[in-house]
Amino acid sequence: METKKNPKVRLENYSKLFLQLGLALSLTIVYFSFQHKVYDRTINSLTNAMEEEEIIEDIPITERLEIEKPLTPPPSAPEVIEVVEDKTEIEENMIQSTETDQNDAVEIVKINQVVEVVEEEVIVEDVPFAVIEEAPIYPGCKGNKAQRKKCLKSKIIQHVSENFNTELSQELGLSAGKKRVIVLFSIDSNGQVAKVRARGPHARLEKEAIRVVKLLPKMTPAKQRGVPVGIKYTLPITLEVRI
Repeated sequence: METKKNPKVRLENYSKLFLQLGLALSLTIVYFSFQHKVYDRTINSLTNAMEEEEIIEDIPITERLEIEKPLTPPPSAPEVIEVVEDKTEIEENMIQSTETDQNDAVEIVKINQVVEVVEEEVIVEDVPFAVIEEAPIYPGCKGNKAQRKKCLKSKIIQHVSENFNTELSQELGLSAGKKRVIVLFSIDSNGQVAKVRARGPHARLEKEAIRVVKLLPKMTPAKQRGVPVGIKYTLPITLEVRI
């Protein structure tokens, strides 16, 4: 006779469930094991107890001895007191008041002429060309202040264009396009060109610009409030390089 097993009763079907329950139980036991606290028992020895006791020292009581100082007797009074008469006369200085009274005469001084002294302003630094009152006068320029100033600009540009070596830009092998050289110089209080500097794309172009500006003629110096002064001037030179 064969034994028949019910497939619902087989424990193999529940092996995964038993494994999960076992793992969960193990983790719970381990967790509560870590949470459990264990306290160490400490036994104080006799020597530690003796060390913890306070040490009481006997402090001797000292008495303060006061030393009596001998009393000095007061100075003895003179037997006879002499009275000296004061015969010296003291001169009293009378302090006079400096305040004026209504009856005092007041002297009135008439001022015929008042001379006003005007201090001359010394201008040391060069004045910018844009704010100068009277611009330098280039030889041959005439007219009023504005006309002479405009003539000065055109004469300087004409001088540079006629004397500048334009072939130098081709010799230097510069790239095509416009090249600019900025020249900074001053026209001093004597009308001479001074302090010439230049900035440009090449050192030889800067040197040529300085040479041309130094060839400018002597001019009538600028004036600020009627006093000859030096001015600052900026001159841009534009060159066009063609290949």
